[in-house]
Amino acid sequence: MHVDKLLTLERTLTQVHANSKKKALETLSGILAEGDPELGSQQVFDALLARERLGSTGLGEGIALPHARMPELKQAMGAFVRLTGSIDFDALDHAPVDLMFGLLVPEDSTNEHLEILAELAGRFSDGKLREKLRESSSTEEIYALLSSSEN
Repeated sequence: MHVDKLLTLERTLTQVHANSKKKALETLSGILAEGDPELGSQQVFDALLARERLGSTGLGEGIALPHARMPELKQAMGAFVRLTGSIDFDALDHAPVDLMFGLLVPEDSTNEHLEILAELAGRFSDGKLREKLRESSSTEEIYALLSSSEN
């Protein structure tokens, strides 16, 4: 599934303030919950936090990819935030995180979940894309970068 099927402009935010991993996950949960009337932000937060307890979703290079399966969801959805500063996220490379892509998938979508995670991890491994995401001046620019098939 391509990123433009997961993400909307409304779920793409810049200048998000969070001074901890917990606060960043709470903010991301609220954004994701707004995307589906069946979801509550606390429910999304609990699912993301439960996944984090299994191991950090901090990929390295300042990127985190919090994700969870949700029984209420009918289709996968995502949200992207660029933080105003970097936070400790227990990433594999111990680098602080400033870019986060939150992903929710239906509970029974195991293969789709893995495929989307692989696609996102591949995209975020591109140093030029990460640099453009950090330098972009608007939400629209970031959304265009993420939803473009060229990146």
